[in-house]
Amino acid sequence: MVEVELVTVRVEATSSVVLLRERTGGRRLLPILIGNSEATAIAYALERIETPRPMTHDLIKNVLEELGITVEQVVVTELRNRTFYAELHLRASAGPHTVSSRPSDAIALAARTGTPIFVEEAVLDEAAYPEERPAADQDEMVEQFKQFIDSVNPEDFAS
Repeated sequence: MVEVELVTVRVEATSSVVLLRERTGGRRLLPILIGNSEATAIAYALERIETPRPMTHDLIKNVLEELGITVEQVVVTELRNRTFYAELHLRASAGPHTVSSRPSDAIALAARTGTPIFVEEAVLDEAAYPEERPAADQDEMVEQFKQFIDSVNPEDFAS
């Protein structure tokens, strides 16, 4: 596993993306396409925006705290059929627990709790790209991403 940092989240009209970066080593970047509501939740956490009533991820954080459960780490575990998978690693008085999660929800919770985020090396090898790229490579990557966005359907995310 490789520790990453949450670099940014972009909320767009049709789809959004969260960008993670290795903390050390090659400093590869990992973009993950996410839903707009999760992107908004992450953006609110990054900007420390408080809503009048708790949003879903705030509620989860509050419930975990009330029950004495800590989120020890978030791990993006797998990329299968263009879908990322993640886990929440929790610690309760009875011991550790691992809960399956969408990466977007796990990252939204991590942004609220200051929990470290990790990505399995195999996922980075498959989906990340080097941080420093020549401008021509960046333009090509942006064009490829736009083509992907244009070709994706909501059914692609149903599971």
